[in-house]
Amino acid sequence: MSIDERPPVEAAEPVPEPTPEPVARLKHPRAIRWLHWINFPLLAVMIWSGLRIYWAEDVYAFGIGSWQWFVFFPEVVYERLDLDRHLARGMAFHFSFGWLFVINGLLYTAYLAVSGQWRHIVPDRRSFPEAKDVVLHDLHLTPDAPPQGRYNAAQRISYTIVLVMAAIVVISGFAIYKPTQLHPLPWLFGGYQGARLTHFVMTIGILVFFLVHVLQVARAGWNNLRGMVTGYEIEEPDALGASAVRASAAEPGEVTS
Repeated sequence: MSIDERPPVEAAEPVPEPTPEPVARLKHPRAIRWLHWINFPLLAVMIWSGLRIYWAEDVYAFGIGSWQWFVFFPEVVYERLDLDRHLARGMAFHFSFGWLFVINGLLYTAYLAVSGQWRHIVPDRRSFPEAKDVVLHDLHLTPDAPPQGRYNAAQRISYTIVLVMAAIVVISGFAIYKPTQLHPLPWLFGGYQGARLTHFVMTIGILVFFLVHVLQVARAGWNNLRGMVTGYEIEEPDALGASAVRASAAEPGEVTS
C-alpha cells in the first residue's frame, strides 16, 4: 500500500465581487439649467411689479352680482408684501423685465428646437394614459411607478402646458402694452379687456404651476434638485438596473462617483 505524502491542496478562497459604485448620470444640459434658473428671478420681479399694476384697479373678484366673496387680491396681501401704490414704478419694472423674460423664453425655445431636447418635454401618444398612472402613484394609490425617461408623462404634459401659458402671457402682454400699434393682438382675445383677463388668468396659472413644482421638487429630494443645479443625478447600485429601462433618454457619457 502506497502512502501519499504530498501536502493537501488548500481550496482557493473565493474572490469577492467588486462592490458596484454609485454612478453620476448627466440629466440636464448646461443651457437648460441656466435658462431655467434665470426664469426664477425674472418671474419674481414680473409678479411683484404686476401686483403693483393690478392694485391700481382691482377689477377681478369672486362673487355673484354686487356680492363679492373676495377680490384678487385682498388688501392684506398688499400689506403683507409691503407694496405701495406706485403704478409708474410697477409698469417700469414690468416692461423692462418683461423684455428679459421674452428673450430668455426665445433662447429656451430655440435651444429646445436645435438640440432636439424638445423630444424629452413634448408629450407623445402614450403620455396621457401614463400620466394617470403617475398621478395614482404619487397619491400612493398604486405601488409601482410607471417607466419614464428624463421626465415622466405628467411632467411632460405640465411642462408643455406651462410653456404654452407663458407664450399666451407674452402675446396678451403685448396686446395690453401696445393695443393701438398692435391692434390685431387684442382682437385675438376679444378686445382689450379680454387680453387683460387672459393675461391675469395665465399668470395665476403659472403661479400655481410654480408652487406645485416647488412642492414636487421638495418631495423628490436633494438628488433631484442637485440634477438641476449641477446637471448630474447620483444613481445608487440598486437603481442602476431600473435605469437601464430609460437609458435611451439619458445624455451620452457618465461619471462614476
